[in-house]
Amino acid sequence: MQAERFVFTANQRASSVLRVIGGARERLVLSLFRCDDFRILDAIGAALQRGVDVAVLVTSRAKGGAKRLDELWGVLENMGAALHRYADPVVKYHAKYLVADDGPALVASLNFTRRCFTSTCDFLLTTHDPVVVGGLRRLFAADSRGPESAPPSRLGNRLIVGPEHARRALTGLLEQARRSIRIVDPKVTDPAIVDLLKTKRAEGVEVTVLGREGLRQHVPHGKMLLVDEAIGVLGSLSLSALSLDFRREVAVVVHDPQCLEQMNRVFRRLASGPAPGRARPVN
Repeated sequence: MQAERFVFTANQRASSVLRVIGGARERLVLSLFRCDDFRILDAIGAALQRGVDVAVLVTSRAKGGAKRLDELWGVLENMGAALHRYADPVVKYHAKYLVADDGPALVASLNFTRRCFTSTCDFLLTTHDPVVVGGLRRLFAADSRGPESAPPSRLGNRLIVGPEHARRALTGLLEQARRSIRIVDPKVTDPAIVDLLKTKRAEGVEVTVLGREGLRQHVPHGKMLLVDEAIGVLGSLSLSALSLDFRREVAVVVHDPQCLEQMNRVFRRLASGPAPGRARPVN
């Protein structure tokens, strides 16, 4: 199995997404919450032109985004992609992932927008792990049938899917901490999670949260969790009640030593930088 790859640097994010899309030969599935970067749309169009079966799952709700969602739908429809709208009238499809063929899969905290490819603090992981690849493909198939279709029960032990499993999974990881909890998340507001973090700190666990400030020059957006420097989580999931309990979210658990070393290094770098003042978060 090929090595996993953790990406933080802004100039590598778009190239990572483009590499996965450009490598698809038969089948490409992807979830789009926001997308205004023409490089991504052009890559999807090129995949269709070389005969790739492209299926896209688009949220039906996004803050201030009804017109943009309709425009995105129209562009993708004209290209010939198979489109699925997550039709739940309340739940946002906030997950950000894509799968090319039988791998690789990409799980991200970022939207496929110009801003998230240049200015935000965001993270992504590419992996050939068949557990992650298969789990995402099964989730996509179930969610494409509509919100009334329950997500598959066998998604593997590396995917955290909300709202069904998010609170239980993230609470369990935080409870495991014995030495340190490191969080990048501009929305750590869930009362139960905040109480748990206070409890862990009282037990002697070093708890560090980088939220809307202290991210150097980056606009806050991405979510990353590190427990005892030995387990990592990244994806769309935020430690807020809305994200944990009401949205379709996807995060991936990271055990790869090289990726964890990079994740911890990025966290230390962000934590050591001067706070530039409050920056406006993005959705």
